[in-house]
Amino acid sequence: MNTSNESPRPVLIGGEWVVASSAKSFRATNPSTGEPIPSLFPVSDWSDCNKALASAASAFRESRNLPGSRIADFLDDYAKRIEGEKDALVALAHEESALPKSPRLADVELPRTINQLRLAAEAARNESWRTATIDRKANIRSCYRALGPIAVFGPNNFPFAFNSIAGGDFAAAIAAGNPVIAKANSSHPGTTEHFGKLAAAALRATGMPEGLVQLIYRTSHEDGERLVADPRLAAVGYTGARTAGLQLKAVADRVGKPFYAELSSVNPVVFLPGALRERGVKLAEEFVGSGLMGAGQFCTNPGLLLFIRSDETEQFVQTVVDKYTSTAAGTLLSPNVESSLVKSIQVLTNAGAQLLTGGTKINGPRCAVANTVLRVTGTQMLTDPHTFQTEAFGNAVLIAVCDSHQQIVSIIEALEGNLTGTIYSDTQGHDDHDYIKIADALEQRVGRVLNDKMPTGVAVSPAMNHGGPYPATSHPGFTAVGIPASLLRFAKLTCYDAVRESRLPEILRNENPTGFTWRSIDGKWTTGTIESA
Repeated sequence: MNTSNESPRPVLIGGEWVVASSAKSFRATNPSTGEPIPSLFPVSDWSDCNKALASAASAFRESRNLPGSRIADFLDDYAKRIEGEKDALVALAHEESALPKSPRLADVELPRTINQLRLAAEAARNESWRTATIDRKANIRSCYRALGPIAVFGPNNFPFAFNSIAGGDFAAAIAAGNPVIAKANSSHPGTTEHFGKLAAAALRATGMPEGLVQLIYRTSHEDGERLVADPRLAAVGYTGARTAGLQLKAVADRVGKPFYAELSSVNPVVFLPGALRERGVKLAEEFVGSGLMGAGQFCTNPGLLLFIRSDETEQFVQTVVDKYTSTAAGTLLSPNVESSLVKSIQVLTNAGAQLLTGGTKINGPRCAVANTVLRVTGTQMLTDPHTFQTEAFGNAVLIAVCDSHQQIVSIIEALEGNLTGTIYSDTQGHDDHDYIKIADALEQRVGRVLNDKMPTGVAVSPAMNHGGPYPATSHPGFTAVGIPASLLRFAKLTCYDAVRESRLPEILRNENPTGFTWRSIDGKWTTGTIESA
């Protein structure tokens, strides 16, 4: 509650920055100092949500029929404005997240964000993602079209690339022709507000519908659930905490609404004996670099390592322990992340995991926990697989030392769904027989299989799958990264049976509206017209 005379920042609704309807407010915390950041942000009540929904529904009547080139113009203009505000955005995100200005924010994440928007613009302009399909004999035509207003809930660990008003879900939803109601993450509201100002300017400059992009910062749990359930909202993109995500998903499920959530993942990494014999010390160093990158606060952070008992395994474990002990712990994103990490470590140790190093909060105001390594046997892991795959989000790792390759396979089969799964193997092929067995099991538990490569990076590639079986995500058939595939989450397949050509969407008419969009005509992919197909 705001007890001072300071006014909270406005919310973006219907193309205007307006005073929020509620008197409740909050401040973000600087995780480097533990102190509140001065800017005050509102907690929106249902009145704000209702207005945003009404505006989004109105905007959708126009945006669903906009040519892809118009949408692309907005995305390109927005990307250019972000590029011009690089220094201000980096400074805000650094203060709110403690992530390094360089290289993380300025040299990696912000350029990635700009690139995503431009790739989304390219997909919107091309329109091949719509998968236009024409069956002339049956006189049936179909394509993917915009789904409706989308709510995007952004995470705390990527203030740029997954931001609710600038990140991957936002770009995909807009490129598909949908309005977006962005719900800022409470850890970086100032960064999100700055993005919102740039988005609003781009909307005006390109003549977009006023309610195409809207921004609120926080709601009560009740109003958040009511927002998700509202029939004016077509779908939700959510990246964040598992408990809150499942609560919102339950609401969406009750009303039959698509809810694309990224929830949790321990990202298992298997080190086969041949790889350890060949280059064990190098692999230990490679893992440490990945495991401690960004204080381990990546959704693809390798959090579970699987080995077969051997002298090389013991050397690997000791190297990791030594490096985790001697390396300064990074700053965590928020007090909530800090407390959640300590709690997860306690869950693992209470279940019988051996604490090799770390495990406690570092004294002082900074949000930080000592770099943590825990160890279990393969038998322990199989005795209580549910507990031992508790996600310790941050700079912590659980090492499971197994008796055999088959025990590793059994552990993998007992895992929940994950975003990634990695196998390190001998470069000369000596591990091939065991690799095949383990990879076969791993494929059923992850969205992305890696070989001899840490999973931390997620390339913005058309072939990328940033998804996986539940609870890594709520649907294993879709990806949050990888354009144009990511657009299909926010689209509906519409079929036109015996509809006159003049009444069809342009993409399904005889003439190819762009001249370069790929369409399937009588089973043949072509960019031509009906007459030349």
